[in-house]
Amino acid sequence: MSFKLYLATKNPSKVIEIRQILRHFDCEIILPDVKQFPDETGKTFQENALTKALHVAKYYPGQFIAGEDSGLIIPAAGGLPGIYSSRFSGKNANDGKNIKKLLKYLENLNCKKPVAYFICVVALIEPSGKHRFFEGRLYGRITETPRGSRGFGYDPIFELPEYGKTVAELPEEEKNKISHRAKAFKDLAKYIEMAV
Repeated sequence: MSFKLYLATKNPSKVIEIRQILRHFDCEIILPDVKQFPDETGKTFQENALTKALHVAKYYPGQFIAGEDSGLIIPAAGGLPGIYSSRFSGKNANDGKNIKKLLKYLENLNCKKPVAYFICVVALIEPSGKHRFFEGRLYGRITETPRGSRGFGYDPIFELPEYGKTVAELPEEEKNKISHRAKAFKDLAKYIEMAV
């Protein structure tokens, strides 16, 4: 059965990636016409994902709405950057500044190539108003210098030992088979297919 899924995000890179991830499912991915999103004030990925989904659900009642929050967790750095991944370098954060700050932080900790994982949590609001969560993780290590030009976020410093490459060096198709976001969204799509 076909279905529509509204994505509660302002990030066009995520929309492109999720459309690619779900291309084998009979679904239409819709970027809702919502100009303002609430600030991410939650203390967990689950809280932030649900806040986004509930906000969009106010404008599109009775639809499947997915709110997503994801980030990078480095246990040796106390879980940082964690829920602050996208704004780790401060108010005017961007991918380059975040990577630079994180590498400097790890250098100051004398922490070389620490184990890390990407996490993606998706909050799904169902047409009934009920919600549930889906989670995906991808494990690897942090490199000392960025490598690769694909992807976004921390992809250039996140190395997958089994590939000997960073996520930013992987072909898009390969990344979208194994990523934390792919795992969470494929589980979500399978769930919706059973529900409709």
